[in-house]
Amino acid sequence: MNLFNVYARWRIEPVRAQGCRLYDKDGTEYLDFYGGHAVISIGHSHPHYVEAITNQLNKIGFYSNSVQIALQEEYAEKLGKLSGYPGYSLFMVNSGAEANENALKLASFYNRRKKIVAFRHAFHGRMSATVRATDIPKYWAPVNENLEVIFLPLNDVPAVREVLSREDVSSVIVEGIQGIGGIIVPDPDFLQELSRVCEETDTVLILDEIQSGYGRSGKFFAHQYAGIRPDIITIAKGMGNGFPVSGVLISPKFEAVEGRLGTTFGGNHLACAASLAVLEVIEEEKLIENAAETGEYLMSGLKKVPGIKEVRGKGLMIGLEYEKPIKPLRDRLLFEKKVFTGATGTHVFRLLPPLCASKEIADELIKKINEL
Repeated sequence: MNLFNVYARWRIEPVRAQGCRLYDKDGTEYLDFYGGHAVISIGHSHPHYVEAITNQLNKIGFYSNSVQIALQEEYAEKLGKLSGYPGYSLFMVNSGAEANENALKLASFYNRRKKIVAFRHAFHGRMSATVRATDIPKYWAPVNENLEVIFLPLNDVPAVREVLSREDVSSVIVEGIQGIGGIIVPDPDFLQELSRVCEETDTVLILDEIQSGYGRSGKFFAHQYAGIRPDIITIAKGMGNGFPVSGVLISPKFEAVEGRLGTTFGGNHLACAASLAVLEVIEEEKLIENAAETGEYLMSGLKKVPGIKEVRGKGLMIGLEYEKPIKPLRDRLLFEKKVFTGATGTHVFRLLPPLCASKEIADELIKKINEL
């Protein structure tokens, strides 16, 4: 049987990783400024993380609901404290797409509406093809017989007000920072107004913090720069530092009804051990503060590099937009300078290094980009 080949592949075979660095089978060292789509939050092969998962596997080597619930409760308490949402509830699942699916489902149960507002160039798992479409009339895009998405321009308050005034929209879903869209930061004023309009119309506000959350922006959640408190927050990516896990943070306005949501593997004992270890390292090593400081330092240095049209982002979620297509530059950066990065479209680099990246590592990247 062959793999269903939908991913571009490079002829590089990483066999070992530590911190912000990868090593291939020939011993060549690479700087990791992508972290598997922002998955690596505390750094590769962190000893506390590896120990936590290993110990949990040795202690409980089987699947048990009772063990799972106890570990989820421990993790939820820690998450509530560090994120600033101790009064919210947690539902654990496996992937970002599953987290968003459950968030949208919960919103529809709450107000019995089926329309959703999303924003152009956003990525919310299976909704991505819809919200990125450009050839559909006006704002309307049917996804299936039970779900209808209205996609609007980001930061367009009048468009939001017009659509939500009909009071037939179940939820608005917006990224704390658009990732695949090119590292686009929503205006704080827009998020504040969006929150107000959602409250006025009994529309559920969902913040997709799957890529921008967990300290990457320099705050635990990127939306906290705007000072808002959404109804639902979805998390994944850096939550498990590479272990598949995600979650839905749910405000007290929602009543938990037995059987309303479900998952088979969500919040299993290994996922909880991984997620708890990540929070412990983030707190102990002050990685959120480091992301803010190192990110500001890195962006300041990159703004001085010739040829870069714009540097944007928050913390260690950074987009570099060039005037010309970046594919040749990205190839050189990878194969000559030994640096992994991400890309959006034809003109934008995405930089998503582990949150432990230092100013010295930032200087390495700036030097290599300057040499292109």
